[in-house]
Amino acid sequence: QHRGQYRMKIYENENFGGQSHEMMEDCDNIMDRYRMNECQSCNVMDGHWLMYEQPQFRGKMMYMRPGEYRNFMDMGMSGQRFMSMRRITDSCN
Repeated sequence: QHRGQYRMKIYENENFGGQSHEMMEDCDNIMDRYRMNECQSCNVMDGHWLMYEQPQFRGKMMYMRPGEYRNFMDMGMSGQRFMSMRRITDSCN
């Protein structure tokens, strides 16, 4: 179980380009909250996250552990956009 803060910076374009926003809590729709059409790269600084292709935590999801993700297409996510993000906070105990 992760006990620290959750921090992730999302970027509109690949290679950390374009508009960016730092997140510390769940976001059910990046278009509504940040006026971003899509998220194509991110830097997970703290915590573990799930990213979803549709708003409201629906559709295909991708598990993201701390690290830099420069291009989601390189990860086999071609054509995939992420529109909502949720922190993994549940304990497995």
